Amino acid sequence: MKDLNTSQTGAPVIAAKDLNLTFQTNDGPVHALKDVTLDIGKGEFVSFIGPSGCGKTTFLRTIADLEQPTSGAITVNDLTPDAARRARAYGYVFQAAGLYPWRTIAGNVKLPLEIMGYSKSEQDQRVKNVLELVELAGFERKFPWQLSGGMQQRASIARALAFDADILLMDEPFGALDEIVRDRLNEQLLELWARTQKTICFVTHSIPEAVYLSTRIVVMSPRPGRITDVIDSPLPRQRPLDIRDTPEFIDIAHRVREGLRAGHLDD
Repeated sequence: MKDLNTSQTGAPVIAAKDLNLTFQTNDGPVHALKDVTLDIGKGEFVSFIGPSGCGKTTFLRTIADLEQPTSGAITVNDLTPDAARRARAYGYVFQAAGLYPWRTIAGNVKLPLEIMGYSKSEQDQRVKNVLELVELAGFERKFPWQLSGGMQQRASIARALAFDADILLMDEPFGALDEIVRDRLNEQLLELWARTQKTICFVTHSIPEAVYLSTRIVVMSPRPGRITDVIDSPLPRQRPLDIRDTPEFIDIAHRVREGLRAGHLDD
């Protein structure tokens, strides 16, 4: 029988084995992740869904070397998270756009390129390319406060793409946006993924968003964060928004909902 935690796309670019993470707090230890085992293959779009505090963001931060596991192992491109960070293996998109208000959109996008020491000509070319990719060409000289929330998030995605890492880590980037804007950004993200073929790890609280975007959906339980189900999506990669009305989509959403309910019952 196939291990549901294993990707179907060859050697994993992200591999976690028996991962545990416990935070020490003034109120005692908090077991954020428990026995998490998961492989993510190249080019996959994997969403993580679960209630608040279930370890979704903690797992993403562990991949990014922003948190260190208490036990178990995790590799990124066969490297430790620390080595992968130093090798610039991934871009990270946070819940808030996090743009500097005193820098233009182009200035915000080129910030990591400046830090990494790219030449000015290459910075300009890369900024031009990624702003076109996220449909923000022509907004280079605008400041963040002159853009809508959705456009700011697209600028944040452009910044994460600027140095062309193969992996994109996204921590609920559209959670604060209204439904119409969120739908449009979901469509644009799928288009961007199709063009770039990047491996995407995406945290969300939205069942429809997880089902619409993903090749696989990882369902997590309340604390301590455990994987309760890994769902392979049978949906085609070309996904118009109205695919959400199909029986196939509804069946997957039902399985996700049942997995979330089962996780609560096990708590």
